[in-house]
Amino acid sequence: MGPERSRRGSGGVSGVKKNILYSVALAVANYVFPFITYPYVSRVLGVTNIGICNFIDSVINYFILFSMLGISTVGIREIARCGGDREKRSRVFSTLLLINGICTLVALAVLIVLTFTVPKLAQYSQLCYVGAVKLVFNFLLVEWLYQGMEDFRFITTRSVLVKTLYVAAVFLLVREADDYTVYYVLSAAIIVLNAAINFVFSRRFVRISFRKPDMRLFWKPVLILGVYALLVSMYTTFNVAFLGFACTETDVGYYSSATKLFYIVLSLYTAFTNVLLPRMTSLLSEGDMAGFSRFLGKSRSVLLSFSFPLVVWSVIFAPAIIRLVSGPGYEGAIGPMRLIMPLLFVIGYEQILVLQILLPAGKDRRILVNSAIAALLAVLLNVLLVPTLRSVGSACVWMAAECLTLVLSQLAVRPVVAFRFPFAQVGRYLLAYLPCVLGLVLLARLPLSFGPAFLLSAAGVGLYAAVLELFVFKNEIYRTWLAARIHA
Repeated sequence: MGPERSRRGSGGVSGVKKNILYSVALAVANYVFPFITYPYVSRVLGVTNIGICNFIDSVINYFILFSMLGISTVGIREIARCGGDREKRSRVFSTLLLINGICTLVALAVLIVLTFTVPKLAQYSQLCYVGAVKLVFNFLLVEWLYQGMEDFRFITTRSVLVKTLYVAAVFLLVREADDYTVYYVLSAAIIVLNAAINFVFSRRFVRISFRKPDMRLFWKPVLILGVYALLVSMYTTFNVAFLGFACTETDVGYYSSATKLFYIVLSLYTAFTNVLLPRMTSLLSEGDMAGFSRFLGKSRSVLLSFSFPLVVWSVIFAPAIIRLVSGPGYEGAIGPMRLIMPLLFVIGYEQILVLQILLPAGKDRRILVNSAIAALLAVLLNVLLVPTLRSVGSACVWMAAECLTLVLSQLAVRPVVAFRFPFAQVGRYLLAYLPCVLGLVLLARLPLSFGPAFLLSAAGVGLYAAVLELFVFKNEIYRTWLAARIHA
């Protein structure tokens, strides 16, 4: 079977564990490497220039969303269904690539027109042109091919190498405030290099042919999930763009700084859910409801133990975190950060419902309806709150829309599986973390310098969480992991 077999997960629980480790490492590469550079860049460029880059990038990412539609999600699901059948995989890949190419051309044309006609974009036309290159190469990224094949080792290795080059380039080339264009070019170069590597290596696993593509088979799910992604963006990506148009680039800088840590931490849990998507699809197609329910229980347990200590620590020590990440002049990011960090649990649980239950079960229409309702709320709240509350208003919009999506998704899973919201578990966690909250509040008020307070709080929360999981909640996942480390 040669290299074909080595590129797939090893099967069973051990294969999932390896893929989770690789996927978590990938998430670290995608977010932590830029996070290494962000404290330096935020101080060199300043809040306004950071805001300019993030404003234009939010616009470009919106066009990328349109160009991708539901390609990534459908691609992972359909490539996973192909198993080891190379011919079938090639047909699926070629068809989805063709659909992606058509959408990318349309998105590129609209972006170029708007760059010339919208004054706010024309003001930063150079950055828009760089973003157009990012848009084109995102089409060639085809990350969904490797995720569908469960080849997380390749994705992770490639990404770590590229991110290392990125970090070195930022420290070498971004030296003063006017270098924000260079910074954005380097950010786009990550996509270009990753796409080039991915596309070249994809020829080992698929044969590209556009003869008689079966586009009718995929247009419907691609459009449905694409509209879903666009609707979700109304309270994520669009939030930043609307803030930039309605307020100032400085407000965008505050909001972007407030979300920096959040996205890094969320990416670690998202890595876990992305690994399980192809596996959950396989379990449902095989009718293995016992295995399906077992993975759901583990996901919920991991989320609770993962999100609570991070939310508690980040909300109380938000001023210290913002100071560490962005430096002085970013105090306006503290309020939005405190509102955003509880979304770690909300979005994490929502991902279990959508990515691990509704999507593998083929409930694409229900996902679309839920996101449409949440998007309508987001648009209304954006208009009402953002012009006056600015970055805090954007954080409120995001929180409200995600909470509504969670409620609607929880109602939607009832016909699929008996998976209820863990009110009792959440209550136990809230009570268990009350002493930790009091301790952190007292520590924050002590006359300690920034460094010791930051380190003591982080270490204290980590130790407190470990004791709770091992001895109070007796979490089997952590106990099994610890026993394995001891025996090793």
